[in-house]
Amino acid sequence: MNHSATFEVFHQAILAEQQIICTYGGYSREVCPYILGHTAGQEVVLVYQFGGTSARGLPAGGAWRCFYLEGIQDAASREGPWHGAAAHRTSQHCVEQVFIDVNKDVPNQPGRRNVC
Repeated sequence: MNHSATFEVFHQAILAEQQIICTYGGYSREVCPYILGHTAGQEVVLVYQFGGTSARGLPAGGAWRCFYLEGIQDAASREGPWHGAAAHRTSQHCVEQVFIDVNKDVPNQPGRRNVC
C-alpha cells in the first residue's frame, strides 16, 4: 500500500518516539503520535496534543486528538519529551485498522515489520 509523505513522517516519529509539529485545521499543533493507520479508507492518527492551539482550546496538560492526515500541513518530527503514556491502556475509536502503535506490546503491527 502506498502511503502519503505525511503518513511516512508520522510512521518514523512513532518508531523513534519523537514529537511532531504541524498545522491541522488552521491551528499550530505540537503532538506525540500514538496510533497510525486507516479509518474508512482514510489515513488517520491518534495523537496526544500537548502544545499549540485548537478550535476547542487545549486543556492544561494536553488532550487526545484524532487527525485525518489529509488535513495536516507542514508535519515535521523533532526530539523532545514524550507526553501521554506510551503504554496506553484505554480503547480508542480513531484508528480502525492499526498500521503502527507506539505501544510495542500491541500485536499485529504491520508498521513494525514494513517500511512505508
